[in-house]
Amino acid sequence: MKTRSQTKYVNFALYEVIIDFDEASEAWKANKVSIGNGSYKYVCAKKNKNNKCCSSKCLPQEIYCKNHFTMSPSALDSCLRL
Repeated sequence: MKTRSQTKYVNFALYEVIIDFDEASEAWKANKVSIGNGSYKYVCAKKNKNNKCCSSKCLPQEIYCKNHFTMSPSALDSCLRL
């Protein structure tokens, strides 16, 4: 019986990994706004009539601003959690 140090492992890829980092970066920044120096802050996830995000600052540990956080859950059903 061979020990781990005696075993020879074959390095081969099981899956082909293709990552589009530009697309991933855009998706990550979708609910954030740059505040400079490589820092970001979250913005409200609620969309307005023009399908643009509300630009208000989020409440701590939430995805909505103070105006949209108090809305009924049915009014927020159309919003996506980003």
